[in-house]
Amino acid sequence: MSQLVLVLDFGGQYKELIARAVRGVSVYSEIKPGHLSADEVRRLNPIGIILTGGPKSVYLADSPKCDPEIWELGIPILGICYGMQMMCQMLGGEVAPKDAGEYGRVTVTSAASLSKLFCSVKNSFTALMSHRDAVTRLPEGFRMTASTATCIAACENATRKLYGVQFHPETEHTEGGREIIKSFLYDICAAVGDYKLDDYIDTQVRRIRNQVGNNNVLLALSGGVDSSVCASLLSKAIPEQLICIFVDHGFMRLHEGDEIEGVFSKRKLRFIRINAHERFLAKLKGVTKPETKRKLIGEEFIRVFEEEAGKLGDIRFLAQGTIYPDIVESGGQHGATIKSHHNVGGLPENLAFSEVIEPLSGLFKDEVRILGRKLGLPAFLVNRQPFPGPGLAIRVMGEVTDEKLEVLRGADAILREELDGARRRPDQYFAVLTDTFSVGVKGDDRTYDPVIAIRAVSTSDFMTCEYTEIPHRILRRISSRITSEIPSVSRVVYDITSKPPATVEWE
Repeated sequence: MSQLVLVLDFGGQYKELIARAVRGVSVYSEIKPGHLSADEVRRLNPIGIILTGGPKSVYLADSPKCDPEIWELGIPILGICYGMQMMCQMLGGEVAPKDAGEYGRVTVTSAASLSKLFCSVKNSFTALMSHRDAVTRLPEGFRMTASTATCIAACENATRKLYGVQFHPETEHTEGGREIIKSFLYDICAAVGDYKLDDYIDTQVRRIRNQVGNNNVLLALSGGVDSSVCASLLSKAIPEQLICIFVDHGFMRLHEGDEIEGVFSKRKLRFIRINAHERFLAKLKGVTKPETKRKLIGEEFIRVFEEEAGKLGDIRFLAQGTIYPDIVESGGQHGATIKSHHNVGGLPENLAFSEVIEPLSGLFKDEVRILGRKLGLPAFLVNRQPFPGPGLAIRVMGEVTDEKLEVLRGADAILREELDGARRRPDQYFAVLTDTFSVGVKGDDRTYDPVIAIRAVSTSDFMTCEYTEIPHRILRRISSRITSEIPSVSRVVYDITSKPPATVEWE
């Protein structure tokens, strides 16, 4: 068994990002509820505990708290954001709202010589902050080890192995964040680095076999990275019991449905394609709200699977390629819902399958790609552009129609053709058909057509991202081709918003 670090969840949207950062330096991590008992912590025997951020204020009566006995276990603990505030408040310090919060990148000054936590970073660095509350008085025995212009940015009681940071070292926006987490794990928790992603494969294969037994499993195979890796992992565990169904809802990119069939019908899988475009389009008639679109598409997906399962006989298990960002954005016990995903929030209550299998639900996109390579999937499939389950339906603003889909497919195909061969590709890029119309001129005629928006981002985890600075000559060529080759488009704009505050998708 690998050494374990527990990530106790208090509703922060970066909880899995923390777990990913820990695994990224070869230490195994598991996420558990924030109220996990001290007795259960003892049973799990972790080498360290990390407390996540959260949306609540610690001084409110209904704010989540950890078991008070955890502070007395002698296990190193790192509190992040809300986790630090909770630590300080529960141990006798004070937390209060400030006149102004700190959001985004903020300069932090650390006392590297005083703390093992900062021994590998610069004395001054930028870090991602997202808080209005702040620690105003430290508990007895604690000292400040980092600060900003307006708050205590880090503190510790090294004797009790208790550490806190107000910022988010788990994100790419914090300079030296990886080194801070690594210092906590290796210098404070005495980690040996005995976890590898291969262990994840072995663990999931055992879990799948134990869960499924001799039953068949129905997998929603979209042909995207997540569902393809899920199929590969399931076929390794239960090759004779796996049925892969590709539901073509008609919201795929140009020629994509045929490409998916061409790839997977030749693999060692039972592959079934269902053409259901008219059915899905009818379901969305008159629908304009993105959350409603996602939930309707999610429910219709499941209905199709139920019907197909009925034709195939007794199938108890539904498998999905759900990964962590899908789950965290759909909300949790303490977290806020950002948007529902078709294979999370859209699941109907009267689901006909006995159980749902999601073997990738603890992984980020970069880990899924690594896993795919380890499972022997070809590079062109593992490196495929991310594509949401609802497809182009959530990249068409407003009501979805065949005419709008045709326009968007053409624009998206041009964008991908221009960027697929780029020397430095963005991690994700796509076109959006907005519901904004703009006056234009083509020939001697005045036009009034919808605006196409282009989105391209750079990220490693899809929990945060920066917009990609595509050279203007390439943007000019993309715009020229879209407006020239698609008659009903006369204006193209480029989205330069990062995440946060935006999400990767527009809907």
